Amino acid sequence: MKNWYALHTKVNYERKVARILSLRDIETYVPEIQFSSQDQVRIRPFFPGYLFMHLDLDTANPAHWQWTPGLRRIVAYGRKPIPVPEEVISLIKHKLDEMASKKGRRAFDFEPGDIVRIKDGPFEDMLAIFDKETSPEGRVQVLLTALNRSVRLSIAGSDLEKVSNEVKEMPGMPSKRPRRTRGRGRRIRRS
Repeated sequence: MKNWYALHTKVNYERKVARILSLRDIETYVPEIQFSSQDQVRIRPFFPGYLFMHLDLDTANPAHWQWTPGLRRIVAYGRKPIPVPEEVISLIKHKLDEMASKKGRRAFDFEPGDIVRIKDGPFEDMLAIFDKETSPEGRVQVLLTALNRSVRLSIAGSDLEKVSNEVKEMPGMPSKRPRRTRGRGRRIRRS
């Protein structure tokens, strides 16, 4: 009976391994996402270093897939390859189609410097400052202030919500005191 199996490849060899296996009449699936980078549209594997093959390991000749250039190993528990359920492959395809339909639209609308509230996870309900988007999958960086120290934190953009404009200062963040000198000890005279 044919099952899906995960294959681990060398870095950036997913498509090459898939092409070689397809020439040997083995069905493969490389989950890929499309993203924009510096005015260019690029496609990259959703699981870098992995792809899936659909094969009956009991009847197939291992030499057809085992010695493929760029292939490291089949994902296994001990020496027994682990089949990936058909439902998982369908779910991956569905989620990637969903992401492709949202192409070009972010799930959030934050600008650097915006104050955001963390909605989920260990830092739930804490305020942070939005820094930047870090990945096409929706990961972002925020500056979280705790114990008078700012820490850069990577989090899913969907776990954030914008705080109203009424909040001007972050609680726990020391406010900037007014400048007292012009430099080199020259005092500023206030009238």
